[in-house]
Amino acid sequence: MKKAGARSLVVLGVFVVVGFAVLMSLGFWQVQRLQWKQDLISRVASQMEAEPMPAPGPEAWPTLDVTAEEYRPVMVPGRFFNDREAHVVFTLTQPKGPIGGIGYMVMTPLQTDEGWIVYINRGFVPRDRRDRQDRAGGLPQTPTTVEGLLRRPHQRVWFGPADDPDGNEWFSRDPAAFAASAGLSSKTVAPYIVDAFADPELPGGLPQGGETVVTFSNNHLQYAVTWFGLALALLGVFAAVVLKARR
Repeated sequence: MKKAGARSLVVLGVFVVVGFAVLMSLGFWQVQRLQWKQDLISRVASQMEAEPMPAPGPEAWPTLDVTAEEYRPVMVPGRFFNDREAHVVFTLTQPKGPIGGIGYMVMTPLQTDEGWIVYINRGFVPRDRRDRQDRAGGLPQTPTTVEGLLRRPHQRVWFGPADDPDGNEWFSRDPAAFAASAGLSSKTVAPYIVDAFADPELPGGLPQGGETVVTFSNNHLQYAVTWFGLALALLGVFAAVVLKARR
């Protein structure tokens, strides 16, 4: 019986060692993620304070790392195709401007002076102002220069509603999909979106720009403490079992 008990403790000890190693690995992985997230937050904050640079043109697209360049201020001159704007369903819960609630982000293609096209997130409009005729004053008809933040495309969440191109209601932010629906050549459309800054002089105030949400969840320290705590708890439980067996 003593030999059988000793063998059981050895087997249990092997599982404890394996479990401890796994839990510690998860804890150290979260520490690495914490460092990565802190570096990301620092990089984005630094980029957003920079002066706007010309938006990357077609010659830069093949090697452009949109994720690394996200939130960088850019500027791009051109003319809006107001009749081809796309409406992305959006709920603005913490508006920086005077209007919030349920509505749409207006994505409008802008043809640059060089001929290529970039989709501009011009900002938020409430549901009852979705129709362009209800905000005609905010539709520039002359060439303009847009300043804003470079953003990477976002697909809709897999469990969310599907895009409705025919009804011009979108849940993804994909310039290639917008272009295909609007009859624009995808080869001439930039692989990113520009979130326009707020324009206080825009007649009517809509779309309401400057509503880019720049937040990053950073719970990695809590997760690391949890994994390390579970590892120590596992050792404590095993020690208690061994002491009880010896008695």
